[in-house]
Amino acid sequence: MTGTPSAQYSVTLRVEIEHRPGMLGKVALAIGEAGGTIGAVDLVQVEGRYTIRDITVETSDSSDWPRLNDAVNALDGARVLDTTDRTLQMHLGGKIELQNKSPLKTRDDLSMAYTPGVARVCELIHADPDKAFQYTIKRNTVAVVSDGTAVLGLGDIGPRAAMPVMEGKAMLFKEFAGVDAFPICLDTRDVDEIVAVVRALSPGFGGVNLEDISAPRCFEIEERLIQSLDIPVFHDDQHGTAVVVLAALLNALKLTGRGISDLRILIVGAGAAGVAVARILMAAGARDIVLCDSRGALSVERDDYLDGSMHPVKRALASETNPARRSGSVAEVIEGMDLFIGLSGPRVLEASALARMNRDPIVFAMANPTPEVSPEEAAPYARIVATGRSDYPNQINNVLCFPGLFRGALDVRARRITEEMKTAAARAIAAIVGDDELREDYIIPSVFNREVAPAVAAAVASEARESGLAAAGMEVGFGQTEEFEVLPVR
Repeated sequence: MTGTPSAQYSVTLRVEIEHRPGMLGKVALAIGEAGGTIGAVDLVQVEGRYTIRDITVETSDSSDWPRLNDAVNALDGARVLDTTDRTLQMHLGGKIELQNKSPLKTRDDLSMAYTPGVARVCELIHADPDKAFQYTIKRNTVAVVSDGTAVLGLGDIGPRAAMPVMEGKAMLFKEFAGVDAFPICLDTRDVDEIVAVVRALSPGFGGVNLEDISAPRCFEIEERLIQSLDIPVFHDDQHGTAVVVLAALLNALKLTGRGISDLRILIVGAGAAGVAVARILMAAGARDIVLCDSRGALSVERDDYLDGSMHPVKRALASETNPARRSGSVAEVIEGMDLFIGLSGPRVLEASALARMNRDPIVFAMANPTPEVSPEEAAPYARIVATGRSDYPNQINNVLCFPGLFRGALDVRARRITEEMKTAAARAIAAIVGDDELREDYIIPSVFNREVAPAVAAAVASEARESGLAAAGMEVGFGQTEEFEVLPVR
């Protein structure tokens, strides 16, 4: 076996073992020698001369599983009865479900929850549509919308294959911020159709999280929905990434003693995430940014800018960045940079090129699952290294942003998400890592740090109130509001 064992390739072996001393140890040794890492060992049944045990094993790839079976079956007195893919088992029947909040056990319950009592609530909302936020799930529900054209690490796999990712997104919303999110995968790539469908669905939701929609269509879809809806619309691939990058950078700058306005920044990848990262860094004070796409550095002197064929989004960035008019490939423009941000694809850069950066360089190589440059190879050249992977320190993960950001926006019924709210979220994430904890391998909190989402929610809600985007009278606690109407008895 090669590679690092991972839970994504974990398997449960159901093994029948002869009931005599030392046999379990022999089975464990055989699995270990075959390259498996044993987790739990559970007793299933004792039957005569045999015991049946479920043994959980992590491997580096599913292709390794037959080797585990062969190793166990080669033992005298042991055989594999069944093999279960634990990841597929988790997804069996989907990963989310609906649950009722109110009991439905009596006639009275039914008459209030449904007919005839529900009619009174319907009439109330009909007379004042704004009351949908108070008396329906709208106040705590987000639509996770995708067409499956840009699924992380997989690309264009379509709406059905994208569903497990969107379900996972919904799980994260619920787990970390108590937000009820629902996956909506659309079988169309047409911008007009996607916008029309989301508009039509919007009455039932308090926010829209756009996910895994390919660039450049994602820019137009988001902008048109922001303009036409009165609820927050947020393309997480763009802005969630940007928020967490800024959070990580704020702490990295503390360690290196630099200011953001002093940095020379190279962003590799001018797609959805690259564009948003450039925007949020400029809003935070960055003045010298070079973006590279597959053709090299964006510049107002590049041929496709001059002939007008460059996409309008890139064209706008070309006119706002690269003040020195650098040209060439990533390896050519990395000279003298302080910060490398990779948002492109695997191994776009030889690690040795990092030696041409300025002293104490910061490297955020975030392509998943294979970074632009591996952390091991970057380590001799970089002061700080971060990736998008969970098996390395400093994971830049969107889950640090979007649950708390939507929680805060929903709590105050913000009409949209602004750049100021994103920056407030980034500063809240960064602040979770105290100065006494800050070090090169800990510039960003863990995704399981339960302080993150409430801190982000509070920062976003506060900024929404200060900017006048919050509904009047809304006061926040994490996942709660004090808005409640007592209706008169008639």
